[in-house]
Amino acid sequence: MGTTESTVAGSLRERPGLVVAVLFGVLLFVDLIAKLAGVEVGPLGGALSTGRLGSNLWNGIIIGLVIGLAGIGLSMTYSILNFANFSHGDLITTGAFTGWGVAFVVAAGSEIPLGALLTVRGAGDATPGDIGAHILTTPAAILVGLLVAFAATALIALALDRAFYKPMRDRSSISILIASIGAALIVRYLLQFVYGASSRGVTASVEASNLAFAPLGLSVNAHQLTLAVSAVLLMLAMHFVLQNTKLGTAMRAMADNKDLALITGIPAERVVTATWILGGGLAGASGYLYVMLRGTIQFDFGWLLLLLIFAAVILGGIGSIYGAIAGGLVIGVVFTTSTIWLPSDFNDAAVFAVMIIVLLFSPQGIFGGVSTA
Repeated sequence: MGTTESTVAGSLRERPGLVVAVLFGVLLFVDLIAKLAGVEVGPLGGALSTGRLGSNLWNGIIIGLVIGLAGIGLSMTYSILNFANFSHGDLITTGAFTGWGVAFVVAAGSEIPLGALLTVRGAGDATPGDIGAHILTTPAAILVGLLVAFAATALIALALDRAFYKPMRDRSSISILIASIGAALIVRYLLQFVYGASSRGVTASVEASNLAFAPLGLSVNAHQLTLAVSAVLLMLAMHFVLQNTKLGTAMRAMADNKDLALITGIPAERVVTATWILGGGLAGASGYLYVMLRGTIQFDFGWLLLLLIFAAVILGGIGSIYGAIAGGLVIGVVFTTSTIWLPSDFNDAAVFAVMIIVLLFSPQGIFGGVSTA
């Protein structure tokens, strides 16, 4: 017993950050209970309704699903191709613009010029918000837009690989990383040139589009519910591919040991192609769904979201797609619930503080190790 106690004490002395993290976590938990009970506890005191807490948690889960879905592709790129792809954020934006352009065409019909619809711009007296699609009024437009966002981004991701990454595949990962930054800039400013730099609304406003859950104090938006269902289905489809197909087996083998996979006859180029198609497609779908959630679009929102996606992938365990999903959910919940104690301007700081705390406990991340599974 004495030996065990001395070992624990020695471990705590070597990692004092763990002690601080645990104490701070206990303090926040006690304060949260006190807020729900309406009890003032020091400078952090103040009442908190269960409705607000439930709303924060729900919104965090929704944002987390977007981040986790986008993180799958980033994690796959790292585990199979062994580099951090900084163009991933701009693939997210690409999917959003291409998907919503087609959704506008389907939703508006032939009344507005095609060029204005495809570039997600207003035309004449019609603003993007007037043209915008909604899951309750134009469900076909929303579905077609999601499929186009996946397909178009998959093709663009594959084109970037053939143009920039494939010729450099035998070079160091740092060289490819720098190339990905260049590719990101190219894609971003092409998007700005084609679609414009202005931020504008895209979704239509529909009255009575919320579902109320009175016991929890929640009001779930129809687009939030659509995003949740779509993201979960895409994640389940990715799980099925990895665990139940020959392609998935080959991808997992490439992630675990590339040299051994090549010796056993796994078609490496086919696996790389599938990685770009699936990873790029999921990135585009996540961007499309995120715009449906926020209601606005701009040419650099994917780049601004990329830092949170990297945080989710690192938090979950670099290389694990399940880790990326778990990390995304943690990041999303922290991002929204941190406003209970902090101004909204400090959301990002809270996210990275939690990421550091988790890595103190588990340096390899939640799922740890480099594996697509």
